[in-house]
Amino acid sequence: MSLTTAFFCVIFALALGDFISARTKAYIPSVFISALVFLIGYWTVFPKNIVQEIGFIKPLIILSILFLVIHMGTMLSIKELLKQYKTVIIALFAILGICFGTLVIGSLFFPNKMLIAATPSLTGGLVAALLMSQAALAKHLEQLSVLAILVFVMQHFIGYPLTGYLLRLECRSLLKKFRKNSIEIKKEIAQEEHKRLIPAMPKAYQTTYIMLFKVAVIASLSVFIQHLLGNYVSKYIIGLILGVIAAEFGFIEKKPLEISGTFGFYITAIMAFVFGNLSKASPTMLASLAVPLVGIIVLGVIGLLIFAIISAKVLKQSFPMSCAIGLTALYGFPSNYILTLESSNALGETEDEVEFLKAEILPKMLVGGFVSVTIVSVIVAGIFMKFL
Repeated sequence: MSLTTAFFCVIFALALGDFISARTKAYIPSVFISALVFLIGYWTVFPKNIVQEIGFIKPLIILSILFLVIHMGTMLSIKELLKQYKTVIIALFAILGICFGTLVIGSLFFPNKMLIAATPSLTGGLVAALLMSQAALAKHLEQLSVLAILVFVMQHFIGYPLTGYLLRLECRSLLKKFRKNSIEIKKEIAQEEHKRLIPAMPKAYQTTYIMLFKVAVIASLSVFIQHLLGNYVSKYIIGLILGVIAAEFGFIEKKPLEISGTFGFYITAIMAFVFGNLSKASPTMLASLAVPLVGIIVLGVIGLLIFAIISAKVLKQSFPMSCAIGLTALYGFPSNYILTLESSNALGETEDEVEFLKAEILPKMLVGGFVSVTIVSVIVAGIFMKFL
């Protein structure tokens, strides 16, 4: 397949997702459609390395994720970040719910080692799945190695549409509040914006390269601090925090990648790379593990939702929002950002409404994803590896 044809196929999958999402007012999330197109493509005409063929290779993806995390950080405030302690609790409860659903209820239906291999993948991201897959291979448990990867790949097909539905419910509830008290809410937002310590850089200096330079400074500092801390804290978490601090002090503007005009490129690279993982899910592989695969994912999600609702009740939070936060464990960043953006754009009728929805939902989805995918899932995988 030629370079241009490969690029056409990848962009077609992403564009079709956007088109259907827009047509259905986000009832069908773009990431769900794109994932489905990639899956069918890999089973038919897509080369297994189509994403790498167009230049979206691992070093670029690592840089893109770090840049986007810093970009997200600039959209938050220190006050807002400190307010997210309830989000952290909800995310932790959701992980406990997944473990309850798979290890407790699942033990009635499936072998323990199968549950142990699959659960860490369900609690988070690719790193947890790879850890369990490699641990299973080291003990010559090939089927369990494949199951760990398959759970990671297939859980998106439940997570995307379910989260999209829940976020739409939350958006409608928030919009009622906004439309009733829009003047007061706008004043609160305006007051928050005026707390910046250093004035914004003049527009003439907000060029592509100057904006990227500032992001690169923060990214480099994030990596340096990660090494300084013995790699115990992820550079992505550090980057998020530094992005918040840098924007608060005025070193960097809010949404720097949008100002630089490079946001679309970085998000495209990351989403293509995420869907590239579907190349591992062959029809034969899916057929051989279909029953445990579906059963474990469904039981895990049921446990997640039950525990998320319990935590919402205890903390007096919205049920749809709490469940959506819990579901970030199934996909993490950047899908949590894309789903939030879609729901906000689909239901917000004005720019003020869209910005209000993003301000209310994005910090929770972002923090929830980092807690579950970036931190807890890796810890869970490290523990479960010993029991295979």
